[in-house]
Amino acid sequence: MSATDRRIADIRVHKLRAPWIDPPRWSPSYSRLRELIVVEVETAGGVVGMGYLQILNGGLETIAACIEELVKPHALGRDVTEVEALWEELWRANYWIGRMGITVMAQSALDIALWDATAKLAGLPLFRLWGGSAKRLEAYGSGCWRGLGGDGMVDKAKRYVERGFKAIKMQAGHLYDDRTDIAHVAAMRTALGEGTEICIDVNMGWTADQAIAVGRRFQDHGVYWLEEPVDCEDTAGYFRIADALDLRVVGGETHFTRYDLRPFFAHPKIPILQPDVMRGGFTELRRIAAMAQTSGMRIAPHLFPELMVHLMAAIPNPHWIEYVDWMEDAWVEPILPQAGVYTPPERPGHGLVFKPDFLSEHKLS
Repeated sequence: MSATDRRIADIRVHKLRAPWIDPPRWSPSYSRLRELIVVEVETAGGVVGMGYLQILNGGLETIAACIEELVKPHALGRDVTEVEALWEELWRANYWIGRMGITVMAQSALDIALWDATAKLAGLPLFRLWGGSAKRLEAYGSGCWRGLGGDGMVDKAKRYVERGFKAIKMQAGHLYDDRTDIAHVAAMRTALGEGTEICIDVNMGWTADQAIAVGRRFQDHGVYWLEEPVDCEDTAGYFRIADALDLRVVGGETHFTRYDLRPFFAHPKIPILQPDVMRGGFTELRRIAAMAQTSGMRIAPHLFPELMVHLMAAIPNPHWIEYVDWMEDAWVEPILPQAGVYTPPERPGHGLVFKPDFLSEHKLS
């Protein structure tokens, strides 16, 4: 076999379960471990690309099985650089059983690995393969979880500000009534002053009427955006809220692919979209970014900052990267923000390599 042989010779799927660095406190009792799916694609020439998913609410075994049964057979033997062609083939092959959910997540893990391998073959970091530049990319400090309580959210936000972040995100809804949510936001503004942007994430916890009523009170405290105020299917609710409020109404993390986001492109009332790389891979996020630009929308992707730094450096309409510290203990060379700003790494591919002991210690049989 030649070292330049690009055919996919092997695809390995690893399941990991590990403790958190800083557990997400979506509720005071949240105790689920980190769950990861890692996909390694190896060419006949010995180049290895890696993709991974972070599974937040179950499905680890199911997604891994889907990769083995419905994704892997299509990719073995193919040229590893046929990334977009494979995306389309997998989308169509699994169309009747997929289009959202498990099958899209499964092919997203492969897509990330294929792009990593392709960039390594080119000897380029991903953002340069896509024609991007080493720009400075601002991030916001996420993870002021509702389960921390009002004082806990403020304390975490203060630590972000001390590190140089100019924006933070806190949560509302679910655990609290409207008056309590408003009080939490007022306390956050008092604690941070006027120099820090405050974003609010409702995680689909309200009705449109509730979002309008509470959002009007949030406006008094200079809230920057209101995220996922209603269920992802309720696009009419999104539009009604956006029409009624002066603050930005944003969302998109729970939507799968550009097709699920189509109503937002047709009626661009949402100024910032937040697509998730697990719901389409790099291939789909790049398409979403291009479509969003034509409607005057910017991209602030959901989670995965160490991957999103490449995407954001290569698209024309980046907004903020969402910073969380969930994976910093996993990498040989973590990609970290400095004073709230990311710069994409110059290493080939996405530049992420798991520590061998992290994989061996947390890998499931």
